[in-house]
Amino acid sequence: MKTGTLKQVLLITDGCSNQGEDPIAMAALAKEQGVTVNVIGVMEQDVIDDQGLKEIESIAMAGGGVSQVVYTQQLSQTVQMVTRKAMTQTLQGVVNKELQQILGRAKTVEDLPPEQRGEIMEVVDELGETVELEVLILVDTSASMKHKLPTVKEALLDLSLSLNARSGENSFSVLVFPGKRGEADKLLDWTPKLESLTSVFPKLTTGGITPTGPALREAAASFRQKRSLRSLLSSDDEQSFEESV
Repeated sequence: MKTGTLKQVLLITDGCSNQGEDPIAMAALAKEQGVTVNVIGVMEQDVIDDQGLKEIESIAMAGGGVSQVVYTQQLSQTVQMVTRKAMTQTLQGVVNKELQQILGRAKTVEDLPPEQRGEIMEVVDELGETVELEVLILVDTSASMKHKLPTVKEALLDLSLSLNARSGENSFSVLVFPGKRGEADKLLDWTPKLESLTSVFPKLTTGGITPTGPALREAAASFRQKRSLRSLLSSDDEQSFEESV
């Protein structure tokens, strides 16, 4: 079974976008391009923003991903959980497509007898450990995130340690928004080196507006740029492209 590379955006934000395109539409666009959008909403213990909560859930739903709202002190474990859950969800979708081709359109994992379902979920778990994973971490650094950034830094370090235990290849990139010169700034270009995540921590500062939609657009484009760069470096990719034209 060919699963390709799992591409995920992990958006960490605390509330409503207030500039640029609709982030829900941008998440849907990313999904069309094969990129899952997961959202972690970081809230203060005593502040519940209904509009922010609705946006967080809607972005993840449009992006085919997982959403989770947490209080700041729970963020670290949640980042790992959401990343893993989204991997399983995406892989289960791949398995369901395979099943439908083999058994007919109506069949999904949930339709199988318990024993067969258990066997297939074991395969999904194994794929989750071995499949190639690309994670673009998109961090809201608007003014309201100021007191939450130390926890975000800790959470990203824990995520790198967690994914380091996988046998599959990992690749990371970090974008923050708003950017100093545009809607988003790339703090870390694509790299397999998990320890590189710690190098971006001193660069995380807060201030400004929340252009979540434009930031998601740039995040999805970053995957396409990575793929096109790889094809320029690979003669095999060039050959397969020529054969498909």
